[in-house]
Amino acid sequence: MTRAARHRAARSRSRHRAPRWPHLGVLRLVLAVLVLAAGAVALARPAPPPQAAAATATVPGPIEVAQQPAAAAVPPTRVRVPAIGLDSGLVGLGLDTTGALAAPADFATAGWYAGGPAPGDVGPAVLAGHVDSSRGPAVFARLRELTAGDEVLVERADGSTVTFTVSRVERHPKDAFPTDAVYGPTADAQLRLVTCGGDFDRPARSYEDNVVVFAQMA
Repeated sequence: MTRAARHRAARSRSRHRAPRWPHLGVLRLVLAVLVLAAGAVALARPAPPPQAAAATATVPGPIEVAQQPAAAAVPPTRVRVPAIGLDSGLVGLGLDTTGALAAPADFATAGWYAGGPAPGDVGPAVLAGHVDSSRGPAVFARLRELTAGDEVLVERADGSTVTFTVSRVERHPKDAFPTDAVYGPTADAQLRLVTCGGDFDRPARSYEDNVVVFAQMA
């Protein structure tokens, strides 16, 4: 074979030889490992923790408040506390979407938790009200001034008046609200009055504490 023939044969073989990629196999292996690793991380990533519920002033929490039959309970209509000059009508209150006791819409009016015992019935009746608003003091502004022995008078729809005597006044951080003591069952008729207290958290637009008045039927 002449030199020219040998040269043409070599050129022909080079055109038909598969191209060599010495690192292709390594690259494919690395990519496969990365994909598998990414999948493993995604599967192993724990689910984000549930958002903690915001601290609420009067949320019943796990306590099961005894429901009163509508026909048996006599709803309250007014609350008076002579020692602090409190005299307010009462509106029925329910729970909001978070399970917390909804506050009265009117800052000048107190409310009664209608899902629990009525004042005068066995169990802890709960009254709630605002302490103030942007316009000034609200219905329960002076609640913290009460002391043991002060009277709380609750008028009812049947014309009767139930008298309670304050036994103690407590203040608790909202994230440590005494749910059991406020909503837990009692052997006799008792009353709780709840409002805000302590320092005002401006960024949160809320007071840091709750004031709770405990009273027993006289």
